Amino acid sequence: MKPTTKIVLNSLIVICFSFGYSQNKVTDSLKRVLKVTKVDTTKASIYNQLANEYKESNTDTTFYYSKKALELSKKINFEYGIATSYINQGNTYLILGDYKTAKNNFEKAKSSFETLIEKEDKTNFKNGLARSYASLGVIYSQKGNYYEALDHYKKALEIYQSINQKTGISKIYNNIGVVYKSRRNNKKALEFYKKALAIQQETGEEIVPVTLTNIGVIYFEDNDLKNAFTNYSKAENLFKTIDNIRGKALLYNYLGDYYLAKKNIQKAIEYYSNSVALYESIENKFGASLAIYNLGLLYQEQKETSKAMEFGLKSLTYANEIGVLDQKYHSELLVSELYSSLNQPDKAFFHYKNYIVARDSLLNEENVKKFDRAEMDFEYQKKKTLLHEKSKQQTILLIASIIGGLLLIGLVFLYYNRRQVKRKLTLQKELAEYEQKALHLQMNPHFVFNCLGSISSFIVQNGTDQALKYLSKFSKLMRLTLEYSKGSLIPIDKEIESLQNYLELEQLRFHNKFTFQIKSSDRVEFNMGIPPLLIQPFVENAILHGVVPKEGNGNIKVLFDKENNQLLCTIIDDGIGITKSKEMKEQSVQAHKSMALDITKKRLEIMEATIAQAAQIDIKEDNGTIVTLRLPIQYIQ
Repeated sequence: MKPTTKIVLNSLIVICFSFGYSQNKVTDSLKRVLKVTKVDTTKASIYNQLANEYKESNTDTTFYYSKKALELSKKINFEYGIATSYINQGNTYLILGDYKTAKNNFEKAKSSFETLIEKEDKTNFKNGLARSYASLGVIYSQKGNYYEALDHYKKALEIYQSINQKTGISKIYNNIGVVYKSRRNNKKALEFYKKALAIQQETGEEIVPVTLTNIGVIYFEDNDLKNAFTNYSKAENLFKTIDNIRGKALLYNYLGDYYLAKKNIQKAIEYYSNSVALYESIENKFGASLAIYNLGLLYQEQKETSKAMEFGLKSLTYANEIGVLDQKYHSELLVSELYSSLNQPDKAFFHYKNYIVARDSLLNEENVKKFDRAEMDFEYQKKKTLLHEKSKQQTILLIASIIGGLLLIGLVFLYYNRRQVKRKLTLQKELAEYEQKALHLQMNPHFVFNCLGSISSFIVQNGTDQALKYLSKFSKLMRLTLEYSKGSLIPIDKEIESLQNYLELEQLRFHNKFTFQIKSSDRVEFNMGIPPLLIQPFVENAILHGVVPKEGNGNIKVLFDKENNQLLCTIIDDGIGITKSKEMKEQSVQAHKSMALDITKKRLEIMEATIAQAAQIDIKEDNGTIVTLRLPIQYIQ
């Protein structure tokens, strides 16, 4: 899948908040009523309905009617009209990619609906509050803050369920599916998409093709092209009967991916181009930028550099205009590579620097989000602890007043004794954690030393151009290693990303001497954690002592699974095996003592002592070497 998949999936969320089609009939009817009505509240409500009807096809018209609704509602102090107009304006800015202004409008809407509900508990007020929460969830999801997105979606879902609003429930299920898809949990995503589809088909909603598109994406990413195309085709036929330009544009983009996978280049170009035309017709630069980028990649692969450059620069222009770092990051890299192909090193270097800046900004943005989440968790735990302590003191005083002075003395003694035991256990745990961190610090220089040795060897064996490519990958790997080796745990997906980079480096170094696969079972949850730099030494041994000495090419597999309430990490190679490797080492003149295995075993011993759960290593020989690590399941908060 293309690196911009995240952007495509996120854009699906916005579509999920379309409330109604058959636009021409509805809008004509509303305009006729508007001409004859003399009631201001009715006029304001019609303005808001018109704004909502036009949001999929004409953002200028949507903004015009929502502004009219807001002005009139404020003039007559119609609070429901004011709140609804904020949602309509927020949707307009969301489509245009102005997330800051969109979020501001949705926050105002939420506050207004909460005030209305305090005065009178009406269903339409609750429905408006749910829409506000859901729209804010869209903002957080677009920005990659999936924890906040899920939190807001759950709040919206509770309200929709309380008023039995099935249309809203189905949309929330769809959006939750998008979040799980963005977290690469396709099984969970498909579960929520199918829940949404069942409700939509029951109620006859015309948003069904959007959900079919989402389901098709899951099958496409799982390489089930037959089922992907079946769902895409159903969606395409349904889009012909409704007016949802953005939904159709997104589907065409995915059909472009499908035909590219089928090697039908002309069809891929046709669908990508249609997607661009539709997005640009509604001034949606967010979606257009992605489809244009896909065309640039396609022409780059076809060696049509001038065409690729045209689309690459246009995608970058849109990305800069709407301020989407993710798209800018990929577009800058594409343009840099194209200038390099055209032998224009100055321009290539300029855009490569911009790519690095965008990449670092994305990393920094993610770090800020993590810090914010950690800070909120800390405040929550602090309040919880204070409440717990207060409750505990009241209980002790109550017991003491009933059973008298003697029993009070006994309780105080027991309380003091428990505190001492707890303190002792806490100190032991902290000591173990510090020892664990000390071992992390031993692993870092060991890992860096091995990588620098690889770079030195690679530069001697290869030219400057290949060395620069190697150094770029090494820089990315070092950034990930230094960032995540500070903590006791890193997310599974970040460990996979680090291993991917490391194996690609070694592939370059050994001239594709081996192939590799990294797979994670559906049973492995996205918030599971693993100690940093734990798997890498075993992968390194598989390369250096397994497949490299082997005649012919080799293969390495790294598998993550959950079994018997343990995290299973398996490293498999089809190399020369342990016995042959030991014989070669004994015959070798060089004396090199590897510390990695001993340090790893010590780290696992400390882990067992700290969390009182088993952590094991099993190494066996079977047409190569199989290393199995059984680790306690730990979650990252």
